[in-house]
Amino acid sequence: MKLQKTLLVIFAVFASIICRAETGVTNTTIVLGQSAALSGPAQELGKGMHDGAQAYFDHVNAGGGIFGRKIILKTLDDGYEAERAAANTKQLIEQEGAFALFGYVGTPTSKASLPAITKAQIPFFAPFTGAEVLRSPANRNIFHIRASYFQETEKIIEHITTLSIKRVAVFYQDDAYGKAGLEGVTRALKKRNIDVIGLGTVERNSTDVAAAVQKIKQSEPQAVVMISTYKSCAAFIKAMLAEGKHPLFWNISFVGSRALASELGNDATGVNISQVMPAPWDDVNPVVKEYRKLYLRNGEREWDYVSMEGFIAAKVFVEALKRAGKDLTRDKLVTSLESLTAYDTGGFVVRFGPGHHNGSDFVDLTMISKHGKFLR
Repeated sequence: MKLQKTLLVIFAVFASIICRAETGVTNTTIVLGQSAALSGPAQELGKGMHDGAQAYFDHVNAGGGIFGRKIILKTLDDGYEAERAAANTKQLIEQEGAFALFGYVGTPTSKASLPAITKAQIPFFAPFTGAEVLRSPANRNIFHIRASYFQETEKIIEHITTLSIKRVAVFYQDDAYGKAGLEGVTRALKKRNIDVIGLGTVERNSTDVAAAVQKIKQSEPQAVVMISTYKSCAAFIKAMLAEGKHPLFWNISFVGSRALASELGNDATGVNISQVMPAPWDDVNPVVKEYRKLYLRNGEREWDYVSMEGFIAAKVFVEALKRAGKDLTRDKLVTSLESLTAYDTGGFVVRFGPGHHNGSDFVDLTMISKHGKFLR
């Protein structure tokens, strides 16, 4: 009888171990959580990041998923507001049972979510931001597939100073995102013994740029580097042009290139943008060809850099899921991601490793030409 009870206890413990599944993982599904702007002035960024990723996940799911598990991406709208993103993150972790968090959009929204991410020790993959606050100090659960804002602004300043431009102003969003970009520009200029000559700010989710225009135009800049989203940057450029001011306008990648071109219309010509993803119109690149086939869907959509980033993020994440194996856990996912020491998505290489979670330093420079076309 005693032996029988002992065996029953051992069986119960063994059964509990076998049946215990990682949060967000079942025999048929893997649940990912995303908080992004699906409404408001930054909605094209959130929709692009989501739709690009979903196009690749749909492709994987149609082929049977990962070890028979289909990927479910649960996306909540935060309107590009930090408080809503923090609440969404708590909901995704505690109520939606997300296995990992994927493709958040924005610095303030990602930063506000960090306490919940840290508490849950949940993987946080491919946020659409290049801010240092998410990169330093290193966090074992956070992985980036894009270059940093410091790298983007360094590339911009390196380029414009070769044109003998030294009078540089900065128009920035007055939050963690804008300040991260401002610091990048300031550092890059100081490296060349140049000071920022003018500053102007705009509130997040606002297009009230009048005060910024008045401040910056008085400094007579040769170039203005802009660290904001497409609607406020478009409003600023239009207002500067209306004042008769024609400096070189430079944006970093987060602006949303196609959305900016659309907002500017005929005023877009000559506006410059740094990019951290392959050119989505260049179908010579294998991953771009794959993106165009799966995302554009016979002309139903238009290409853009944001959805390209979502697509590549999804592809890298799927590769890590495959390498993690059938017995999927969060810890195994992190280890699997760190094994991607030189993963070629098809012309865009991501390099991770233990203690190295910044997967790319690729930065390209583009300019909008007539009719919203892009030149490199």
